[in-house]
Order: sequence, then C-alpha cells, then structure tokens
Amino acid sequence: MQESAKKNGVFSKVIATILMIIPWIVYLWMSTYNKVQPTLFGITFFYWYQTLWLVISSILYAVAAYLIYKG
Repeated sequence: MQESAKKNGVFSKVIATILMIIPWIVYLWMSTYNKVQPTLFGITFFYWYQTLWLVISSILYAVAAYLIYKG
C-alpha cells in the first residue's frame, strides 16, 4: 500500500514538473510569436500572445502546485 502511494507521489511530481516546463519552452521559442500579424482588437500578435500565455501559465502553475501539495 505504501509503495503504491510513493509511486503516485513521484508520478504527480513528474507531471507537475512537465506542466511547469511548458511555459518556459513556449517563452524561449521566440520565433513562434515574434510577429506583428494577426492583430486582435488592434493589439499586435506579439503582445496578445504573451498575455494569453501569462494566463495559461498561471493555470498550469496552479495545477502543478495542486499536484505537488495535495498529499
């Protein structure tokens, strides 16, 4: 029983680590968002894409924190 709980804890930490690495990869892969077009409500792609990823990152970090600290 204890071994199963230990494996589950390791699995949760691995998933949490992957969730926390995803935004770093996206931010460092600059060629995907170093553009002006398309615009959204007059805002260039560069700015609204980064703002969108701030929201996505906070959700991913919240899920990772839940996975780490749930038990």
